[in-house]
Amino acid sequence: MRRYEVTDEQWALVADLMPGNTRRGGRRWRDHRQVLNGLFWVLHTGAQWRELPDRYGPWRTAANRFARWRREGLFDRVLGRLQLRLDADGRLDWDLFCVDGTSVRASRSAAGARPAGQGGPLRQSPSPATTRWAARGAGGGPSSTWSWTGTASRWPPPSPPARRASASRSSR
Repeated sequence: MRRYEVTDEQWALVADLMPGNTRRGGRRWRDHRQVLNGLFWVLHTGAQWRELPDRYGPWRTAANRFARWRREGLFDRVLGRLQLRLDADGRLDWDLFCVDGTSVRASRSAAGARPAGQGGPLRQSPSPATTRWAARGAGGGPSSTWSWTGTASRWPPPSPPARRASASRSSR
């Protein structure tokens, strides 16, 4: 038994929740337990589906089954079953229960970055009126980033020659 794989005792708890292993298109489905072990391997390692070891079957089978089971609510039913068992054993504190509190950093492209070679990341211009209002509402003190944002008059800032021109106008 490998580290990420479901034990016989664990499988006995959830086996009856799995969809029936009926014939689809002339072939039987790959064993649900084998696919579940593959899902746990991918989720634990953070690897891409294509890196799934051969012992868990084709990666597309695991990826498709994961999507289908998630869509059909299978994981919610499994979690509910396990919660009931833990609660019956007195091992679940409902005041402190949560599934996961992990924070995952998003990639640059998820934040709106431009593809390489196209002039750096995209920048969205916040509305100066909205930004000032938000800064006042946040109590933008001197150590707050809102104080800088709230005093900004233009986004993006003018180019350096425009700054010199506006500085010479204000000194008149």
